Amino acid sequence: MKLTPKWLLALAIIGITSMAMAAEPITTLRSAAPDQDSPAPRISNFEDNSEKRPRNYPEQPPTIPHDIEGYQIDRNANKCLSCHARSRTGDSGAPMVSITHFMDRDSQFLAAVSPRRYFCTQCHVSQKDVKPLVDNTFVDIDQLLPNNSTRIAE
Repeated sequence: MKLTPKWLLALAIIGITSMAMAAEPITTLRSAAPDQDSPAPRISNFEDNSEKRPRNYPEQPPTIPHDIEGYQIDRNANKCLSCHARSRTGDSGAPMVSITHFMDRDSQFLAAVSPRRYFCTQCHVSQKDVKPLVDNTFVDIDQLLPNNSTRIAE
């Protein structure tokens, strides 16, 4: 059999690949190789308090101050409304959903929560008690402007 350039190239690729695989194991971003057993990371706790978080901008949806894991929120049921519906806030002590949730797309008020505002987790999120991955350098507009009321009038 005559060694043509195609055969020589194929042999070279096979040789280089086998040498690379034998040299060092592949490193990953994981703490252990994927085929080894390693303990699962600890699941952090959800915040569970009744304090309202300050909002950073107008119209910002409030965060959810408790765990909602396992809540059914689909077209058949909405667990959030068992406490936050207008008729349930007296018993539960939870705040009622905003009046804006009762408006349709034409700004007409409805008797029940609007279908476009029914899926709470589209806008509202639970907060976990964790150390932030990235430092937050957000500065509120009230801190940027020395005297907010006079700037607006100018």
